[in-house]
Amino acid sequence: MKRFENKVWLASPTMHGEELKFMTEAYETNWMSTVGENINEVEKITCEKTGCGYAVALSAGTAALHMAVKLAGEEVYGQTVPGRGALGGHYVFCSDMTFDATVNPVVYEGGIPVLIDTEYDTWNMDPAALEQAFTKYPDVRIVVMAHLYGVPGKLDEIMDVCKRHGAILVEDAAESLGASYHGKQTGTFGTYSAISFNGNKIITGSAGGMLLTDSREAAEKVRKWSTQARENAPWYQHEELGYNYRMSNVIAGVVRGQYPYLEEHISRKKEIYERYQEGLKDLPVTMNPFDEKKSDPNFWLSCILIDADAMCRQVRSEHEALYQSEPGKSCPTEILETLAAYNAEGRPIWKPMHMQPIYRNNPFFTRDGSGRALTNAYISGGSVERDGKPADVGMDIFHRGLCLPSDIKMTVEQQEQIIEMVHGCFE
Repeated sequence: MKRFENKVWLASPTMHGEELKFMTEAYETNWMSTVGENINEVEKITCEKTGCGYAVALSAGTAALHMAVKLAGEEVYGQTVPGRGALGGHYVFCSDMTFDATVNPVVYEGGIPVLIDTEYDTWNMDPAALEQAFTKYPDVRIVVMAHLYGVPGKLDEIMDVCKRHGAILVEDAAESLGASYHGKQTGTFGTYSAISFNGNKIITGSAGGMLLTDSREAAEKVRKWSTQARENAPWYQHEELGYNYRMSNVIAGVVRGQYPYLEEHISRKKEIYERYQEGLKDLPVTMNPFDEKKSDPNFWLSCILIDADAMCRQVRSEHEALYQSEPGKSCPTEILETLAAYNAEGRPIWKPMHMQPIYRNNPFFTRDGSGRALTNAYISGGSVERDGKPADVGMDIFHRGLCLPSDIKMTVEQQEQIIEMVHGCFE
């Protein structure tokens, strides 16, 4: 099999030309900073595309999540206390199997993340595990939930649990722009939500993000906070903590040029997912799942989960991985190394936050309440199962899963070769 001459990426920016027009407009009119027509337009377009009431353009999806968490904290606990943040030492329930940008803003605002395990149906926060967490921490009033790889989580159940316990939902829709649940866009279920325009997302600005809310007051607060919280005075007057988080008008030009292609990108991503699904159907693997009756993902990344009995032996340390090849079996490490050898980029599934050194001592809840004791059993080499499946779902998916090349510039022929590579790993 021939090595790819040009690298096949996991998910790289796909540009169309419109972006340059709006960037040039910013340049020629000299609106190069954090004000300008491009910013105004992308905020307007975002509201139209998602159905949210207000959108605030920020420098990154992480900045948007930070502002969302700060808003939620002030709504629940009152004004931010200097040195203690908006959360002031309170617990916050967070998705566990996600990028750490979902969880870090809780710490920025002085909160303590409580990590909620994943479920197998969508690879997102498990409503049953969330309910377990409320039995131990009934006073928690904020839940931060991510939609992994563009697949909506179980929003009916999550929102029901939040409602019964009087908790605010903050939606991390960084990976799921354009995905919907019951026909409604992700990012519009939370009281405050965030989307991302990072370089590898479904559409990109090379950077940038957006705070979504239906509250005009909240949107105006974020506009103020994100420009160093300057007061309306003839000099630089500051009465609360601010941030340099506003989106550049140049970056906004890129996003503005990308938005007309959102649906096309989603369609191409879906085609990639379905080709993998068909091409790998005779292997002991399953694709990252979604609820076909309730949700329409944006198919940002196509992932696979290897059947437990088809896993060859694989051992991972904090920084390295080893495996032992076996006929008829494979593992994520073998497949990822094979892809890399042929100049294609894959990626491990997000390592769950409760396994990360930075959050390893934080509270963690599975649906049966085992939590940390369960994790320690796995680390010690034990086997703890529920109904014949590992009870620590996030750890299991991380162990057996991987993300395949999902770049929409990948040709059909290149994808067919990648499918052949995966088959070869199981021979």
